[in-house]
Amino acid sequence: MPPKRSSRAASSASTSRGFDKELAELEALAEALRAVPAPDPAQIEHLRKSLGHRNNFLVSKAARLVADAELSALLPDVLAAYGRFFIDAAKSDPKCWAKEALAKALVRLEHRGKDAYLHGMRHHQMEASWGPPVDTAGALRGTCTHALVDCPGISDADLLEALLEPLTDTDKTVRVEAARAIGQVGGVSAALLLRLRALLGYEMKQEGEPEVLGAVFSSLLGLEGAQAIPLVAKALEEGDDTAAEAAFALADARTPEALAALLKRLREGADAWFGGVLVSAIALTRLPEALEFLIATIAHDGREAPGAIEAIGRIGPNAELRARVEQAAEQADSERLRKALRQHLPAIPE
Repeated sequence: MPPKRSSRAASSASTSRGFDKELAELEALAEALRAVPAPDPAQIEHLRKSLGHRNNFLVSKAARLVADAELSALLPDVLAAYGRFFIDAAKSDPKCWAKEALAKALVRLEHRGKDAYLHGMRHHQMEASWGPPVDTAGALRGTCTHALVDCPGISDADLLEALLEPLTDTDKTVRVEAARAIGQVGGVSAALLLRLRALLGYEMKQEGEPEVLGAVFSSLLGLEGAQAIPLVAKALEEGDDTAAEAAFALADARTPEALAALLKRLREGADAWFGGVLVSAIALTRLPEALEFLIATIAHDGREAPGAIEAIGRIGPNAELRARVEQAAEQADSERLRKALRQHLPAIPE
C-alpha cells in the first residue's frame, strides 16, 4: 500500500496546480484581448481579480495586460496592488516583479499622484544571491524616477532635490533615468546639476558610468544647446567608452557646432575603434556638411573610407546619396571600397 502523502505535500501540489491553472487562464486572456478592440466586462473582472492575487508573478502578468489595454477603470485596483506589495516586500514580491509591472501600468494609465512614484523611487529591496545580497528594485526605481517629472503638485526645486539621490544610485538604469528626468525639468538649476554630475562622472568608477554620462550629455545638450558643446567635446579626448557616449550625444544634437567638434576630434587622430565611432557619429548628424565630408573621405580612399561607407549605410541612405557613395568609391578605384559597398550598401532589389 503506497504511503499517504503528507498534508503539507498535498497542499503544495494543490497550490502548484492552482498557479498553473491561473497562469494558463491569464495567457488565454492575453490572446483573447489581442483579438478584440476592447475587453468585455467579464474579461475586465478577470483582470481585477488577478490584480488582487497574492502571487507576485500572476499580478505582474495581469498588470501588463491592464497597461496594454489601457484599462483606466482598473486604476484603483492597480494602486491597491502596488501598495500591498511594499509590505514585507522581499517576501511578498521577490525580484520586484509585481511592483515594477504595476508601476509601469500606473504610468501607462497616466496616474499623476507623486506619492506612488516617490515611494517606488526610494525603495531598495535586498535579496539573497549566490554572493552578497543584491538590490532587485533598480528597474522599479528607474520607472518611478522618470514618471515623477510629469506629476503636478511638486515644485521644480523640490523635484530636483528628490532627483539627487537617484542621480547617484548604485543601479545604472536609475542614474540614466534620473539624468533624463532632470533634463525634462529644465531651467538653469537643472543644467548646473547636470554639469556637476558630468564633472563628477569622470572620477566615478561605477558600473555603467559611461552610459550614464551619455544620458547626462544628451540632457545637457538639450537644455543648453551650443553652450554645452565644449564640456561634452572635452569628453572626446580620451577615446574611451565615455568618449563614445559623448560622440553619439553630439550626433543627436545635429547642429553645425556639434559636427565641428566631432570633425576636430577625428582630425586630431584616433585609433581604429574610436575613429569608427567618430565616423558613425558624424554620419548620424545627417547634416549636409557631414555627408560631404564622408563622400570626400570615400573618394580619397583614406583610412576611414570603409568606415564612412558603413556609417552611411547605417543611416538608410536615399537613392541619391547611394549613387554619390558609389560614384566616390569608383573614383577611388579601390577593391577594398568595392568590398565595403557590397557589404554595407547591397544592391536594392528591382
